[in-house]
Amino acid sequence: MPSEKLDNLTRKNHQGAVAFVSPIDYAPLDTIVTGLFEEGKVPFLLLLDRITDVRNFGAIARTAECLGVQAIVVPSRGAAQINGDALKTSAGALNILPVCRENNLHETIRFLQQSGVTVVACTEKADEAVGAAEIDFTGPVAVLMGSEEDGISPDLLNLADVKLKVPMSGQIQSLNVSVAAGIMLFEVARQRVFSGK
Repeated sequence: MPSEKLDNLTRKNHQGAVAFVSPIDYAPLDTIVTGLFEEGKVPFLLLLDRITDVRNFGAIARTAECLGVQAIVVPSRGAAQINGDALKTSAGALNILPVCRENNLHETIRFLQQSGVTVVACTEKADEAVGAAEIDFTGPVAVLMGSEEDGISPDLLNLADVKLKVPMSGQIQSLNVSVAAGIMLFEVARQRVFSGK
């Protein structure tokens, strides 16, 4: 291709070659889950269904790492690109926290459930609220969060073992997904801290 096209891609001295690479290495989920159990750790995972905003993704990753999540799972299609903005917003969390890119989140949820992991969906469509429900999060758990546009896909929501909503008393009744994720992850982390897990 003409060197002008490469000049448009980068201002650095490209010497006639430009490559696009992922800023992180993706991890295989089955290896992570098996490793956690073998190490005697209780899995705490985060599943993100079609989170497309890179800054939301970065903020969620930062909160997840701070609260003890051991891996983030994203679909291979329809998810935010992990780019410089996501890395910056994550404050380095994406350099620490494994990210698993899975082809089919349905199969992923079934695999987790067969592995003894409880899948908890955070959705405004739930009857019970986070914190009010008598749900034990001290065992293996995967929190499922949905897209900024329409939440969790109905087919994935149907697979969840538990559905919880964030209780709200304001007029807007809608939270940014990174804030909702923080609230949900905090409840899991809170229970684990007080139980010693």
